Amino acid sequence: MLKLGKIRIEPIVEHNVPVYRPTDMFDEATPQALEPYREWLEPLALCPISGNLIMPVIAYLVRTDHHMILIDTCCGKDKNYAEPAEWHEPANELWMTRLLSVGVKPEDIDFVFCTHLHSDHCGWNTRLVDGRWEPTFPNAKYVISREEYLDTEREGSSIFTDNVLPVAQAGQVQLVDLDYRLDDQVWLEPTVGHSAGHVAVHLRSKNRHAVMCGDLIHSPLQLAEPRWNCNSDWNIPKAIETRLTFLDEHCETDHLILTSHFPLPSMGNIVTGKFGFDFNYVDYCGCL
Repeated sequence: MLKLGKIRIEPIVEHNVPVYRPTDMFDEATPQALEPYREWLEPLALCPISGNLIMPVIAYLVRTDHHMILIDTCCGKDKNYAEPAEWHEPANELWMTRLLSVGVKPEDIDFVFCTHLHSDHCGWNTRLVDGRWEPTFPNAKYVISREEYLDTEREGSSIFTDNVLPVAQAGQVQLVDLDYRLDDQVWLEPTVGHSAGHVAVHLRSKNRHAVMCGDLIHSPLQLAEPRWNCNSDWNIPKAIETRLTFLDEHCETDHLILTSHFPLPSMGNIVTGKFGFDFNYVDYCGCL
């Protein structure tokens, strides 16, 4: 558990394995282009054996004075999305086991904040009960930006029909503006680019500030090469603009950055470094 003023933050890790070849994620990340960064990235962010990027999948449990909140819900159980296979093992109960192990049951969650609606960020929104997808967190409001919901609805993929539509049909989706504010401790920031309605989630308590950045940056490699875009980005120029703005704004501050896919412990501060930007990870060994 990590304390941010009076807020408690716990990363709940679902996966931590090498998955993508660098060029699967970033077209520019050829072996030649990657060579200057290899020593810097290995072994935590780049597996020296397989050569694949190590990208955990993480949700954050946030306990404020008033609410129990989840930010994103990882890949889920009984989902069979195609890639990467290591992230979508249909019978994977590990994430739920880890949530329960910190003393939190699904019915305890008040809000689920979705940074965006890709399969590795909203999978546990629902679970299969008697052949039907039902909301995993029966008492929660699922906070989703209106733009993200509508764009994903238009796509009509199984991610929407499995992970989002059942929650909407249960009356638990709360569609909000990109700058929605829950209270003085929790609010959203528009970080559009990776998806049409992507948001970052800000947390503040006692002058301490944290931001869960979702997928506006995927890997430490993008600290050195912030103009290298993830191949799944929705709008490449906007994603670059968003990433550069975010890095400039938070570099050399005490703002705690919570990432979705950086190596464990996946939390830290953006600083200047040898290759431009770098990341100082928190001195924290309690990740579940």
